[in-house]
Amino acid sequence: MMGRRLLLAMGALAPAAAEAQTKTQTPPARPRFYAKGTKQRAVRFAGSEGVTLAGTLLLPIWSELEKVPGVVLVAGSGPTDRDGNNPLVPERIDLLKQIAEVLAEAGIATLRYDKRGIGASTPKPSGSLAEQERFFAWDNFVGDVAAAHAELVQHDEIKAYATALLGHSEGGLLVLAAAPTIKTNPPHVLVLVSTPGRPLVDILRAQIARGAPRLGAPADRVIAAIQSTGHVPSDVPLELDALFPPYAGPFLQSLLAFDPAKALFASRLPCLLVQGAADRQVVPMDDVQPLIDALDKRGAPGEAVIVPSASHNLKVAQWPTDAGFAGPIMPAAAAALAAWLKQSLGA
Repeated sequence: MMGRRLLLAMGALAPAAAEAQTKTQTPPARPRFYAKGTKQRAVRFAGSEGVTLAGTLLLPIWSELEKVPGVVLVAGSGPTDRDGNNPLVPERIDLLKQIAEVLAEAGIATLRYDKRGIGASTPKPSGSLAEQERFFAWDNFVGDVAAAHAELVQHDEIKAYATALLGHSEGGLLVLAAAPTIKTNPPHVLVLVSTPGRPLVDILRAQIARGAPRLGAPADRVIAAIQSTGHVPSDVPLELDALFPPYAGPFLQSLLAFDPAKALFASRLPCLLVQGAADRQVVPMDDVQPLIDALDKRGAPGEAVIVPSASHNLKVAQWPTDAGFAGPIMPAAAAALAAWLKQSLGA
């Protein structure tokens, strides 16, 4: 079923894949006189519906001499900032920051940004619930991804004809939704990291069944209300507050109905899937297989890389219940991202 598109990453890449990369896919080495290192630029740009988004453009230092490919990095769910950190998680994750550094070493620029309501971007409105619901609507988050891509390509160092969207977890869903809306200087490839292949309604129910079975019936009631009304009911059990904040009704209504496998199947863009084999949030292969199937059936270029012992954040999971938040990205994941994007974008 997975066919030739599924690679099991061992070390850097699977041995056969690594050999193929070396023989046929590795671009010529950068001339020696190009200095190593990076330069960083703070950016602020207009997002959807009047919001200002704040971000970081990280460039190879030699991009002053030669244009480079560029990638927009899109964070996952919750109050996750441009670096991939979440105040609800006690450990520092830095996933997006680390991905940006890996890609800069490979000659690829990245733009990562604080989502609306987070970090240095426009804060959550303090007005009515209706105002907050509009602010956090799904279409606005999708529009913000498109706005970030427009910001990326307007920088002189970026090859506007060699760009990508990379989303982590829920960010991968936003990438799938945003890519077909970008008509001017559209992205050329997609990267989905730890992205669910089933609709979120199925993922949520499975997560609750695994972690708190007694909340299954209350969660089903809340989900049904959101699906039918577009609003979070006022009597959400305390234990489910984090999953269903009061202002998230319109966002969740759209997200619960979004089918990522269907969206990927409809896309003609080359796509890389990177998934940790020890992910406890997006569970291999139940949650990932629909994306792999869509990748294989759609008739467009793509690869899926499963990284042994990697967590949802592509960090090493040292024991079965380890969430794998801290530490560096596993070398196999870093190598897969860098090699595929270098080949696909011509870095």
